[in-house]
Amino acid sequence: MQIIRKLTKIPNLSLALGFFDGVHIAHQKLITKTVEFAKKNNSKSAVVTLKQQPYCFLKHIEPKYISSREESYEIIKKLGTDYIIELDFNDVSKMTSVEYLRDVLVNNFSPVGIFTGFNHHFGLNREGNCEFLKNNQQKFGYSFESLVQQELNGNLISSSAIRKNLEDGKIEDANLMLGREFRVIGIVVEGNKIGRTINFPTANINYPDNIVEPPNGVYFVKIKLQDGRKIKGIANFGTKPTVSSGSTKILETHILDGFDEDIYGQNIEVYFLKFIRPEQKFDNLDALKEQIQKDISLVVFPG
Repeated sequence: MQIIRKLTKIPNLSLALGFFDGVHIAHQKLITKTVEFAKKNNSKSAVVTLKQQPYCFLKHIEPKYISSREESYEIIKKLGTDYIIELDFNDVSKMTSVEYLRDVLVNNFSPVGIFTGFNHHFGLNREGNCEFLKNNQQKFGYSFESLVQQELNGNLISSSAIRKNLEDGKIEDANLMLGREFRVIGIVVEGNKIGRTINFPTANINYPDNIVEPPNGVYFVKIKLQDGRKIKGIANFGTKPTVSSGSTKILETHILDGFDEDIYGQNIEVYFLKFIRPEQKFDNLDALKEQIQKDISLVVFPG
């Protein structure tokens, strides 16, 4: 798969349009349809996305992604896509729907197929939509299909819904919609090492600034070490109020199964499985230790 970041003429493509934050199960279905259509019609497949999240760009706010763009692109690659074409939203935001379709998509990619979600919008004032793409099929010589609304347990599958679930601590619901476990990646940094004094050493990583935050609290997690091993753990996300008066948030994970190795400086992946309880301040370290023991012993790991 090639990632194209400068508008380039690549004719005879089948296009999937969208931002695809998180590449959830509905996104995956749409991209898979695009890839399959391309194979059947002797073309290449491409995901056309944007460098910036449009809403955040227009509102001048920093985005909070479900997955880093690198992780999202890696998932798209695994779905068999030939190209990711990343457009600069600043370059296309003032185009009308006609200009975007004709001057960007048609003139550069001569699409044989265009695929979108049911609520896809584009162009100045979001005037372009599925109906517009459908009505212009014959004029520009492509086949258009929109993916019908996808639901899970009666709830619409969307990046917004997943983000809300994560923010509310509904980790399992978010994971079902993603089709995988929500994860964060970071380098293990040195902490205050208080965990070792109560026999619960932790691997600490700074939580990424651009990833959506779950509530401060304790979670069951799975850790993927740099060497590929996967081990269950219990993690606290927040400010560690029992041992710290600061406001900086950190993700500290106690790796289970007797793990006691030096992994400072290593890159680890922490997969969130289930929310246990809110973060709380204890009167002393003994009380904290007792609660951690309860957290480990009383809750069964999902999966």
